[in-house]
Amino acid sequence: MDFNPTKEQEMIRSMAQKFTENEIAPVINKFEEEHKFPSEIIKKLAELGFMGMNIKEEYGGFPAGTVAYSLALTEIARASASVAVTMSVTNMVAEVIQEFGKEEIKKKYLPPLCSGEYLAGAFCLTEPNAGSDAGAIQTKADKVDGGYILNGNKIFITSAEVAGIFVVWAVTDRSKGKKGISAFLVPAGTKGLIVGKKEEKMGQCASPTNEVALMDCFVPDDHLLGNEGDGYKIALMELAGGRIGIASLSLGVGYAAIDYAKNFAKERIQFGKPIAELQAIQFMLSDCYTELDAAKMLVLRAAFLKEKGLPYTKEGSMAKLYASEVANKVCIKAVQILGGYGYSKEYPVERFLRDIKVTTIYEGTSEVQRMVIAKEIIK
Repeated sequence: MDFNPTKEQEMIRSMAQKFTENEIAPVINKFEEEHKFPSEIIKKLAELGFMGMNIKEEYGGFPAGTVAYSLALTEIARASASVAVTMSVTNMVAEVIQEFGKEEIKKKYLPPLCSGEYLAGAFCLTEPNAGSDAGAIQTKADKVDGGYILNGNKIFITSAEVAGIFVVWAVTDRSKGKKGISAFLVPAGTKGLIVGKKEEKMGQCASPTNEVALMDCFVPDDHLLGNEGDGYKIALMELAGGRIGIASLSLGVGYAAIDYAKNFAKERIQFGKPIAELQAIQFMLSDCYTELDAAKMLVLRAAFLKEKGLPYTKEGSMAKLYASEVANKVCIKAVQILGGYGYSKEYPVERFLRDIKVTTIYEGTSEVQRMVIAKEIIK
């Protein structure tokens, strides 16, 4: 078993690392403090191909594979979870379009999504009464001549106010339950698509999260993704892949936090010596790096399986569950190592701790991941 990345994968990881160090790390604090979306950073990421890493070249993508995507996303998350989640969700939207869109739809919407012409894609699944239970959505799509009329409300939609294209889930036949849910493409600016309130969040403040309302929103027939009734299947498929993205993001934040804490501990003098020489600190560092490396193995396994076209539902959930929970623990330890400094906004570990919390919630809570894993084990 070879744990070393290929030359191409290492090149992409290195490119992401350099971009992070040069373009994101020096400026991201300002965007976070001002709750401002980093448009220019996203455009530069797109120019390098990072906004369409699993999309075919014929549609403007950069098909480097899921492993390279995971490695790149981890590097970007070291500086900014906000930028990383924008990249992750946009790649998810692009994958849905590539897999289920009609050919003319792929040619129309994938190039601007991959190139940065569209700053982001939005994944509109969650509703006030349909979070973990995606099958409970109430947004409806009524068939009319030439298309569908959508009505409903979505919440907690990443990048909604900057997105160029939305994937929206709606019920086309309520009598069929989950099999009556369908997925639609809705371009930004479509009449009846209304981006609402921006959430004031605990972390990832440079990534806008909004409500989205659909009020008599007409969508043409060719904007249906797959067939009527495919929506729930599409959602589960893409959420499984999206979990690899969030797991990779979690790794990046976790490593960034403990790397900073390690360097701080080597310089912080207490009791006449660097606190890195104290056993209590050494044990915390040892545990954090060990658990993060274990999480990394789970993430790369899931990415490898997806890239090879093999089943990865269980492995994706394991990676997301473990990486997000470990990264949360690591960020808490990093703050603890810095002591009072860790609680100050002058030091980045405070932001890392705020940014990491949501990773155990979005793309399926930790509890949902355990349900998925259990179902796969006992089926």
